[in-house]
Amino acid sequence: MKAKKFDADFDNGKDVTASLDQAKANRPLRKSKRVNVDFPTWMIESLDREASRLGVTRQSIIKVWLAERLEHTSSNP
Repeated sequence: MKAKKFDADFDNGKDVTASLDQAKANRPLRKSKRVNVDFPTWMIESLDREASRLGVTRQSIIKVWLAERLEHTSSNP
């Protein structure tokens, strides 16, 4: 399929997934790397309370908060 037809089909809401080779799909800048961080107990307890309140995992809230802080920092040098 030519790119022009693919774009037109996508823009018109057609399902184009059959035209994609998903085995080669990747998410640039989205690769993960595992890190270990030690937090004080009071901080873990606070994170767990907030995560529970929001209905998300501790890991999710840590990632979201860090991402927000990094975005804020990079936009305000």
